Amino acid sequence: MARIRHDGPLIIGGGLAGLSAALEAAGALGPDGRVLVVTPEPLLNACSSAWAQGGLAAALSPQDSAALHAKDTEGAGAGLVEAEAARALTMRGRETVEWLAALGAPFDRDADGGFSVSLEAAHSLPRVARVGGDGAGRAILSAVVAAARAAKAIEIWEDGRLRGLIRDVDGRVRGAVIERRGGRLDEVFAPAVVLATGGVGGLFEATTNPSALRGEGLALAYQAGAEILDPEFVQFHPTAIDVGLDPAPLATEALRGEGARLVDGNGAFLLGDHPDADLAPRDIVARAVHAARVAGSGAFLDATRAVGEAFPHEFPAVFAACMRAGLDPRVSPIPVAAAAHYHMGGIVADDEGRTTVPGLFAIGECAATGVHGANRLASNSLLEAGAFGRRAGRAAAGEVQPERRPLTAAPAMTDLPPEALAALRAAMTRHAGVVRDEAGLTALLVLIDDLAKAYPAAACLTAARLVAEGALNRRESRGGHYRRDFPDSLPRAEHTRMRAATTPTRDEEARAATLAALAAVI
Repeated sequence: MARIRHDGPLIIGGGLAGLSAALEAAGALGPDGRVLVVTPEPLLNACSSAWAQGGLAAALSPQDSAALHAKDTEGAGAGLVEAEAARALTMRGRETVEWLAALGAPFDRDADGGFSVSLEAAHSLPRVARVGGDGAGRAILSAVVAAARAAKAIEIWEDGRLRGLIRDVDGRVRGAVIERRGGRLDEVFAPAVVLATGGVGGLFEATTNPSALRGEGLALAYQAGAEILDPEFVQFHPTAIDVGLDPAPLATEALRGEGARLVDGNGAFLLGDHPDADLAPRDIVARAVHAARVAGSGAFLDATRAVGEAFPHEFPAVFAACMRAGLDPRVSPIPVAAAAHYHMGGIVADDEGRTTVPGLFAIGECAATGVHGANRLASNSLLEAGAFGRRAGRAAAGEVQPERRPLTAAPAMTDLPPEALAALRAAMTRHAGVVRDEAGLTALLVLIDDLAKAYPAAACLTAARLVAEGALNRRESRGGHYRRDFPDSLPRAEHTRMRAATTPTRDEEARAATLAALAAVI
């Protein structure tokens, strides 16, 4: 095992959050600085940022404001959005879009040259900046990738997988264990480790995310002592294109913003006759789609009237995905299903990415900064990745190599074999998916425990357990978490907080009745 001393930030992940952090860190450190980015595959591959279709939410029009954007963000989050964090995010909307545009992101423009914006679910005004109709993620990330490759201070490993975090006896993270091509392990020591490892979608059989994203960063941070917030909150996108692919292609929410409607196999509207009904928050729409499929009537997104012949130009990515599956969305409704799309929970971090563990930062989907609550507002994820990723890069660049201290052993993470992973993913979709209950979650945890006995070093099992335990312990329905045995929300919204070697607890001011209910389960 090689030991490498790196004098700048070590960034794990090559999506929008990780590369935004790298660019800002490189700028802060100057021409002699060193930033190392580690990603398991070539940039633009296997990261959710490149797959995002909708766009980036920001208050860009004269009638909009950061305050109104923050209000919509809080409204979607079902009582668990931190107001200060939401304001910190939305006030950076325009500057983030302009920064990305300056890097070359080709945002759609209106006739006057301003940013063109679209309406998406739970936004009170059109504020989603798009690229090529439904190609925002890849186009934005391509511009950022080009800038990162051109930056002399940024070194990029495109064959490295995170296998462990290195800590000293004081609990500070001092570096990471990276597996390179061919199985070689490198210990990389750095003054700051920035996790930008994405979400947990790959834990589910039905997902719109790259299947390699299984929460390893979340799991390793938890094992290193970081606090985890609300891991039970997984957002299920209601309109994954149901054509038997893994991962499932996505039919962007912008289609419904343009007037596409969700219908069952008989053509009846799934969410009622009101034209805005299909723009309800994603958790509500996902449950309606799930219920229609369970009932056997099927769920379809009908854009034949709203988009029709304009499909190839207005929504080229969706059109191409449908045509590859032998379906022409100009004349036929698109079969859809709810699929794991985004993890609102994650590693507790502030708006500079600082976690509860010294030396460890978390940004993007693996982080829980307080801006998403129980249900993420559409197109806020790219905004958070860019805005808070940049802030984290500057903060990480300010970290200095601490005094040498004795190190603790860094346990090496391993993968599940294909058969075990398939069983886990099927159980996660069945029992920790759109609709949950105590019996199913208990059965899921039994499976996770059984798999952990055979594969104790599989970090994805730790991530799955965090989601399942959080879901079992939250005896209510809220946002993306729906319990059929507890269908109502409790009067008071409370966070779930977890640390290794502890049981999940609520906020200190939680009501005694809630604590008693939790104690009966854990």
